[in-house]
Amino acid sequence: MKPVAIFRHARIEGPGYFAIYLERHSIPWRLIAVDAGEELPRDARAFSGFALMGGPMSVHDALPWIAPELELIRDAVRKDVPVIGHCLGGQLMSSTFGGEVRSAPSREIGWGEVQVADNALAREWFGELQSFEAFHWHGESFSIPPGATRLLTNSLCPNQAFALGRHFGMQCHVEMTAELVRSWCDAGRDEIAASAGSPGVQTQQEMLRDLERRLEALRGVAELIYERWCEGLSRGN
Repeated sequence: MKPVAIFRHARIEGPGYFAIYLERHSIPWRLIAVDAGEELPRDARAFSGFALMGGPMSVHDALPWIAPELELIRDAVRKDVPVIGHCLGGQLMSSTFGGEVRSAPSREIGWGEVQVADNALAREWFGELQSFEAFHWHGESFSIPPGATRLLTNSLCPNQAFALGRHFGMQCHVEMTAELVRSWCDAGRDEIAASAGSPGVQTQQEMLRDLERRLEALRGVAELIYERWCEGLSRGN
């Protein structure tokens, strides 16, 4: 089986539980360290799927890798290679598919509830689950691109996830581990302080409260998403 390519855009925003899930299910993967200047693949067919992780940058930033990565996502779609995006990754996908990325109605940093949309496709992905607590860290958000279906929402940021065929883009984070949460809190102290008082922003103390319990519940949701997405992976060599 060809590996899943995991695109890392910031050193502290690695694959987290997504990589753990792949390893537990004997699915090979390869990290592509975009943040370290690693060259992007030339052909999407070299991989069984693409996973796009988060990052503090914007889709609109003048970074040398953004346009080539958007084109690589287009190549994956043309060649029926499934793509999954986390936060920035979901924004890159939306932009590729004809959506828009702009300032979010409200900045979200920390734990917050999201609801599963009331439609048939959402039920295919999430079963009877109606809501769950996800982790968030974003100041921008995406629109639902043409032809896609909104699957997750909340009051602060209505577009939390969408699906388009085999492709799944998220604004929220389900890949979190204790190490990721703690490292983001440490690295983001100034951002947290600057956003204090915003309804969607928690203190570091609140983000770390009951961390293992929260992560255990989130892993159950991540497995629903990852299991469904991995069904679309190419199993050939």
